[in-house]
Formats: sequence, structure tokens, C-alpha cells
Amino acid sequence: MAELALQVEQLTKRFIAPAVDCLNLMLPPGQLYALLGPNGAGKTTTLRMIVGLLAPDYGSIRIFGIDALADPLGAKRLTAWLPDEPMLYDKLTALEYLEFIAGLWNVDAAVAAKRAEELLRWLDLWAQRDQRCEEFSRGMKQKTALAGALLHDPQLLILDEPLSGLDAAMARQVKDLLLERARQGTTVMLTTHVLEVAERLAERIGIIVRGRLLAEGTLEELRALSGLGDSSLEEVFLRLTRPESR
Repeated sequence: MAELALQVEQLTKRFIAPAVDCLNLMLPPGQLYALLGPNGAGKTTTLRMIVGLLAPDYGSIRIFGIDALADPLGAKRLTAWLPDEPMLYDKLTALEYLEFIAGLWNVDAAVAAKRAEELLRWLDLWAQRDQRCEEFSRGMKQKTALAGALLHDPQLLILDEPLSGLDAAMARQVKDLLLERARQGTTVMLTTHVLEVAERLAERIGIIVRGRLLAEGTLEELRALSGLGDSSLEEVFLRLTRPESR
């Protein structure tokens, strides 16, 4: 049996009330997984714990067999994180930003230059490679940040609302890139409020409500669970998250 890309067990985080409550997740290599839920359900808190930005109160996180709490650096070498708000250095150009990121990950300069060009061309940013990031639109910043996340060739890619602020053409580029990375074996985990995106992209979908995993499976499995047959993911999601359904 292949080693899991991500294994989360009994993951728990409390603030005033439980934000994430005894959450269990298992993602095999190469899977594109969408974690869905209403606002305040615990999605972003979950992702921030997985990537090491927030310490859990209880539970375990393993990334390709590495204990992310005992060996956070080892786990982070295999992981990339893209938050919903792109974090760039505005005075750097797109190429300079990617060179900086490559240095942080100790990526060989020649390898980094080749990957940077491939990513910027794929994301239709090569013509803007020498522009400062402060001149970029919200969507261009999002795509530059995505290129930075992929530069060290991570095995696990974690994205929080990756299509936020993108127009239709830019969103299509990002979706195509995520599908291609998953086909190449990268495990992709994302959150999105655009349920059509999850319906089109995700092989498996988890629905989290009040920090607990309410349902998980393929779209067909979720349809069967909701009793809605051939309905859209939006209809399935609304049925499963209705208070009277829980």
C-alpha cells in the first residue's frame, strides 16, 4: 500500500470554542481534494495547522510519513502553501521574487531558472517577468504567488481559495495547472466557496461544519448520501449542511 500523502488524526484546535474538532483526513498521493464548508467551519484553521503555521491543541499530522509536529522542517520541504491573500515583496519583479523563493528552498540556480520560466509561461506571466509585483493586478499577484509555491516542486500543495479575485481566463489557467500537477503526482488540497470548481476539479470532497467532518467522498458518494441523485454539488452541499440534516 502506497504511503499516504497526508494523514491527519484527531486534529483539534480551540479558540473560544472548538474551531477544529477531532478531525481525521487521509489523502493518497496524486489526489485532488477539496475541503468545503460554510464560513467559520474551520477550513482555513485546518490548513494552517497542516502547513505548520498554527499549532494544534491535540492530534497528529503526517506528511508522506513524516511527523509534521516532531519534524516540521522535514514536512515543510515536501509542502507548499498558498493563502487566500497572496504574500509578495512588492519591490521585487516576478523573476526576482522567484529567485528569492528558490534561495529559501536551496533550489539549484539553473534548475530554479528553468522552473521559473516554465511556470511563468504556463501562467501567462512571462511577458511581465521584469515588472515589479506592486504593479500587478490582484489576479497576477495570485498567479505569481502560485508560481512561488510550486518552484521547489512540492509533493503536497495546500491552497486556500486559490481562485479568489481571478477573472475567468486567469481562473482557467490556474485550474488547468492544478489538474496538470495532480496528473504528475502532486497531491493538491484546496478550499473554495465556488462549488462548481470543486465539482469539476476534485476527485474527493470533504465537507466540514463546526470543525467536524460531516461527509466525505466522491461526488457520486455525496449524492448518494444526500439522496439527491444527479444533483449538482451545490444542491448536495446545501442539503447536507442544512441544520435539520445534521
